[in-house]
Amino acid sequence: MHLNTLKLSFLVVLTVLFSSNANALDNQKLLDSLFSVIMIQGFNQDGSMAYGSGVVVAPQKVLTNCHIFRQTKQAWVSISEDTYSISSFQANRYHDLCLLTVDDLKIKAVEIGSASTMNKGQEVLAIGHSSGVATPISSSGSLKSVYPFDDGNVIRTTARFAMGASGSGLFDLDGKLIGLNTFKSPGRNAYFYALPIEWLASLEKEPIETEFPVNGKAFWEEDDVNKPFFMQIVEPEIQEDWSRLAVITQKWIDSDSKSSEAWYEHGLSLEHLGNKKEAESDYRQSIMLNKSNSDALFRLGMLASEKGDLEEVKRINLVLMEIDKDIAEEFKASTDCKTQC
Repeated sequence: MHLNTLKLSFLVVLTVLFSSNANALDNQKLLDSLFSVIMIQGFNQDGSMAYGSGVVVAPQKVLTNCHIFRQTKQAWVSISEDTYSISSFQANRYHDLCLLTVDDLKIKAVEIGSASTMNKGQEVLAIGHSSGVATPISSSGSLKSVYPFDDGNVIRTTARFAMGASGSGLFDLDGKLIGLNTFKSPGRNAYFYALPIEWLASLEKEPIETEFPVNGKAFWEEDDVNKPFFMQIVEPEIQEDWSRLAVITQKWIDSDSKSSEAWYEHGLSLEHLGNKKEAESDYRQSIMLNKSNSDALFRLGMLASEKGDLEEVKRINLVLMEIDKDIAEEFKASTDCKTQC
């Protein structure tokens, strides 16, 4: 497909995705972020094809996931009908990040952002080559949580991605790259995660390598007991195993008492176990650590509604309207029903 045709089709897709935010992104920023995402391909050792995605982060530099290259001795990048050789790479296998050098690549580098200043509920955009499709597929969603880990911020969103989109870009509404879509939890109600762009700085200091495949286990592939706490909570939360969630989140709090997410998740487990007084205390602690934790505010407001504390309900609704209008609307609908129906 010709690049001008691609530009037009991408612009139409993004205009539809963000029609309610027409002023949030201008056309040029949309195109810059879209065209920074390229396809990665390779031949696996069994003769099958490997597919992935990457993002141009500097002149002739492509950031992607290392796990794409575990079964291939030969890999390249492609843009539309053009292919480019990978001359070398730098790797952090535990972080699952590889920085490729592609000598003849003339794609403009993306602008770098960060999720560290974003709030829950803010819109994000995932762009990648799912299933080996030549044209990038875009998926809009919202930021659910940000988890500090190894001097970066692992990001959980509702922006869906599929096989082939490993290493694809996660962008904010300014078209800035905030992370690399990398892994998701099992099941229909999957959680989607992106690696922090902050890890790029340390990756650039890794030694130069030239030989594929790239072997080595990533942190998100560890046994459950060795995974970070924000990953250990996923299975019990999805399965609604609140007793197990309470145990894990208490360990999380003991390890990092300043984690707003740890206090929120512990409160959630206690609320479902019927200990609403302690749950309320945990939610307040979560909000004290992060006043924009809309999940904790929502649950605290629901408890206030149950007690008939209409002043607290009104106050929380006003706060939510400032930081996350979608969850504020959900909260208002739920509390209106409880207090007026």
